[in-house]
Amino acid sequence: MSLGDEHGGGRTSDGFGGSGQTRTRLPGAGEGDGYGGPRRPVRPSRSLIGVVGVVVLLIAAIAFANQGSGDGGDAADGAKPPGTNPTSATGTRPVEGKSGDIPTGYAQDEQGAQSAAANYAVALGSDGMFTSASRRTIIETTHVPTVVPGLVSDLDSAYSEGFLANVGLTADGKAPEGQTFVSRTMPVGTKVTAAGTDAMTVEVWCTGLVGLAGQDSTKPVTTTWFTITEKLKWVDNDWKIESSTQSEGPTPINGDNRASSADEIAGAVAGYGGFTYAR
Repeated sequence: MSLGDEHGGGRTSDGFGGSGQTRTRLPGAGEGDGYGGPRRPVRPSRSLIGVVGVVVLLIAAIAFANQGSGDGGDAADGAKPPGTNPTSATGTRPVEGKSGDIPTGYAQDEQGAQSAAANYAVALGSDGMFTSASRRTIIETTHVPTVVPGLVSDLDSAYSEGFLANVGLTADGKAPEGQTFVSRTMPVGTKVTAAGTDAMTVEVWCTGLVGLAGQDSTKPVTTTWFTITEKLKWVDNDWKIESSTQSEGPTPINGDNRASSADEIAGAVAGYGGFTYAR
């Protein structure tokens, strides 16, 4: 899913799905439960089917809610042009601490900004965004304080009972009994596109998982590829998000891996933890 507009660009709730980067497959006759059934041909279109696409990685909701929040300025105005960004790891310790489950305390340089952008993308793409209390904590931890109140309010409205029902969740953001809700973001790489002492613009190339794992699920867990662009500001001795946008891809061709069963997916989600990302 793609967000062609930056925050503050006058988006409406129709903008959640972007231009349709996410495909949700609903099982039909003879197709099994959507996990272990026969493989279906790859479709050339990645059109969004249903409102589930709204939540792919949640950054779309962030972008919608952020409209009008910030001063609308470029986080890197007057900054020096970025240098080259080698793909090899820097080997630098990413953070000095954590705020709850979110790594914080980054270095005031390009490496620190890239590490912050990657870890913030993970937090904003987590299932914690679907419940109000944890959503507020995530926003407060990852964003510039001045944008937090309006952003939290707008997101509380965006994650309405009707929205959650369309995703397949209960009114309080829980998965139905016997099913496991999956929403994960995995950064693949980062790149600084504008750099200054107190402001950085960082692109984070990501893949993600979203859907419901369970025998009766009509919204099986699927993958998506996207790039999130975060404008970061140095605030209170750490990098925080001032605004962000998202675009589709780059997306590789699907491999020939057999789709796992619902139980395998649910077990993997419960059994495999995430990482602290470092540039």
